[in-house]
Amino acid sequence: MDGVTLRITEVEAYLGEIDPGSHAFRGPGKRNAVMYGPPGHVYTYFTYGMHVCANVVCSPDGIATAVLLRAGEIVEGTDAARRRRTTSRTDTDLARGPARLCVALGITLADGGASLDGPRFHLELPASPTPHATGPRTGVSGAGGTDQYPWRFWIPGDPTVSPYKPAVAKKRS
Repeated sequence: MDGVTLRITEVEAYLGEIDPGSHAFRGPGKRNAVMYGPPGHVYTYFTYGMHVCANVVCSPDGIATAVLLRAGEIVEGTDAARRRRTTSRTDTDLARGPARLCVALGITLADGGASLDGPRFHLELPASPTPHATGPRTGVSGAGGTDQYPWRFWIPGDPTVSPYKPAVAKKRS
């Protein structure tokens, strides 16, 4: 498989069973089992019936928290990312958004549970912190007050950061 290296520019945090926006809010199940496993693994899921998204599991074994990988800059393997994301008009658009990021990196549902220190993935933290901004998660509604917390983190002014979309409350009929 063609390797691609990504500099993460945007993430969102999810706080497990106390967070209505988290897949772990209703407890463990087949879909979210990886979230309850050890930290440093990939939790993948299918969304909107057509997209794969990827998270990094963060808490100790048995506690479900994760960070959604929302956007990034391709720094190596741009040709491979372009082959996977043929609809991108610019290189900054290759991994701009969680589903696009997964396509550019070649992440599939089958990658769920993979170690971030294994043959498929490798995560490195920067030598020094990057200045960042925080705000509410994008498009997460009905989070029972948790949507007020600044759980979205991004690098200000970076062109690969996805546009913020406030949550839209669902209308009840």
